[in-house]
Amino acid sequence: MEVATILWREFIFFKRKAFRITAGAVMSPLLYLIAFGWGLGDGVIVDGHTYIYFIIPGIIALSTMNTSFNAVAIRITVAKLHERSFEYYMTSPVRMYLLTLGYIIAGALRGLYAGFLILMVSYLFGVHINVNFMFLLVCILNSMLFSAFGYVAAMVIDNHYDMNRFTTFVITPMSFLCGTFFSLDKMPAAVEKIIMILPLTHVTQSLRSIALTDTVNYSSVLILLIYFILFFLMGIYVSYKEIK
Repeated sequence: MEVATILWREFIFFKRKAFRITAGAVMSPLLYLIAFGWGLGDGVIVDGHTYIYFIIPGIIALSTMNTSFNAVAIRITVAKLHERSFEYYMTSPVRMYLLTLGYIIAGALRGLYAGFLILMVSYLFGVHINVNFMFLLVCILNSMLFSAFGYVAAMVIDNHYDMNRFTTFVITPMSFLCGTFFSLDKMPAAVEKIIMILPLTHVTQSLRSIALTDTVNYSSVLILLIYFILFFLMGIYVSYKEIK
């Protein structure tokens, strides 16, 4: 019941602001495609593929991450700090693991919607990448784990400044360092090992290998699943801690 209630509420919110949400989800990736795809053109080859084909999976990984994270983190932050409505959820007789799961699924659906929009835009650019079940599974795992991450972040911060710092020092570095726009082959070995710990790296590499070579790195998929379970359990923990 908790999950269905949250999903219905988020659906009503989405329906009322569908144009703004869609425009916001498309704008940044569209600029990336224009700047890097058209700007660099077909003359740049990365890992044996033209750059625009190389960058599309990275943009999908980046967009699903940002959208899923922000969809949950911003909504809960506003509900906690401004509307003062989130505390009613916390004090009501709800099961915290279902409350957490409801927010995570709602955020993940927004992330998948953003990923779908990027695919549509890429087709308009004439870029047709391989999309199969494993590609969709990686997108789902990425959306779920960063939605859960956004839930945890929103629960532990106390003001907007903390959320801005969290985004600046955690989300933004991942956006640029995890192979979304470039290959990691040229990175120093020590730095590359650190980057390989980050979940977005596994998302980007998995999507790229599926889209361009139709190969699946199952160890990366397993790592993403572990990340999701970890963030989900952390979300349940901080929820119970919030009501004490």
